[in-house]
Amino acid sequence: MNSAKLRVGVVALLLVSACSGPTGTASPPPSPTVSAPATAATPSAKPSEDVRTSANVKLVAEVKRAAPLDGPESWNSDLAFQGDYAFGGNFSGFTIYDISTPTAPKVVSSVSCPGAQNDVSVYGDLLFLSVDEPQGDDACKGKEGDDWEGLRIFDVSDKKDPKYVTSIATECGSHTHTMIPGADADTLYIYVSSPGPEPDSKTCPAPHELIQVVKVPLKNPKDAKVVAKPDIFPGGQSQESYSAGCHDVTAYPEKHLAAAACFGDGVLLDITDPVRPKVLQQVRDSENFQIWHSATFNNDATKVVFSDELGGGGMPTCDSKTAKTRGANAIYDIVGGKLERRAYYKIPREQTTTENCVAHNGSLVPVKGRDVMVQAWYQGGVSIWDFTDSNAPREIGFFERGPSHSGSPIAGSWSAYYYNGYIYSSDILEGLDVIEINDPITDPAKQVTMDDFNVQTQKTY
Repeated sequence: MNSAKLRVGVVALLLVSACSGPTGTASPPPSPTVSAPATAATPSAKPSEDVRTSANVKLVAEVKRAAPLDGPESWNSDLAFQGDYAFGGNFSGFTIYDISTPTAPKVVSSVSCPGAQNDVSVYGDLLFLSVDEPQGDDACKGKEGDDWEGLRIFDVSDKKDPKYVTSIATECGSHTHTMIPGADADTLYIYVSSPGPEPDSKTCPAPHELIQVVKVPLKNPKDAKVVAKPDIFPGGQSQESYSAGCHDVTAYPEKHLAAAACFGDGVLLDITDPVRPKVLQQVRDSENFQIWHSATFNNDATKVVFSDELGGGGMPTCDSKTAKTRGANAIYDIVGGKLERRAYYKIPREQTTTENCVAHNGSLVPVKGRDVMVQAWYQGGVSIWDFTDSNAPREIGFFERGPSHSGSPIAGSWSAYYYNGYIYSSDILEGLDVIEINDPITDPAKQVTMDDFNVQTQKTY
């Protein structure tokens, strides 16, 4: 077990055991195990009995986890979307869902390919997976070892039969990643975020105050490689940080901006040249933030919401003992190119001491003229909230289940995103939830149609 990742809260929970024993370089790898159900998974007609929602929110469909991605530690993680499909990451691989009828989603295929967290994004016919745990091989063979971690690439042109393409080793693996289209339509850049360094590690040497830039030639993705390792901390990282490097970077290519959540620091970047990002500002909040986890711009790129994953996702930080400014979101206005903090937002419903709960993955709800966000809070559920007034954010709807009785260290909603009229929640243990909100504030979003959606690469709506 590597100590640096132990200190990054939930990352420690993700690393179940240390592996050892080097293996040779794999010959051209076979395709991963693909499970395409003979009959598509049927969403539950009856919502779970322990579901609670606000009056304007309802659960319209559930798709439970299924083999081969339903083991004790086969936890659902991130989501991406393209056309009529949703792509769900899982610590044991990924699933492709047909969401052409949102109220009746179907599993198209499931791919067995172990590698925490398997955060996922999709670009054209390519799917990318982040692997942040040393593996014995760079494909999907599941060999024990500690020789490789980084990015995996799949061809998903045939949704029923995804094919492994290649992998790129990155220092300290890839906890999350961010896609940035190049000026050349045939080039895609990917920012790799990961914690580190780790003593005596083959894959995570010191120092590690950096992000890594992978260049993917879209016509020949097998030639993808790391082309830069920019240090975005000219003044050093926070000494109070649990780890160096970044947890998450959100890019807004149309605005030439990115916001990096880097454990102890928030960083605003100019990404006009994706290979050479320029630091515009570095901010800290030692009083309230423990782990700067992720960032979301508003549509006009005049605000950034940074989230704090207090306790790393494995602790009950939505209880009465934890301040409302901790394990929360901080809303920053961008004024004259600089970040100015306005207020904090945390779900208003107190959770029990057995429920891991903290701010986690979310996205904008595309409402013109307003700033509205949907967000996962682990066992705190899903919150829809309005921050149009940066000084007075408020919740306008919610969905949550009761406390999990699974015995798992984490449970609840990992990711919750709005896509073409519905909210899709990746529940760690339950599966895929499809949620609908009907409210005068959010109803205009139903008129917005997206061709695709990858939360860490924002587009103007």
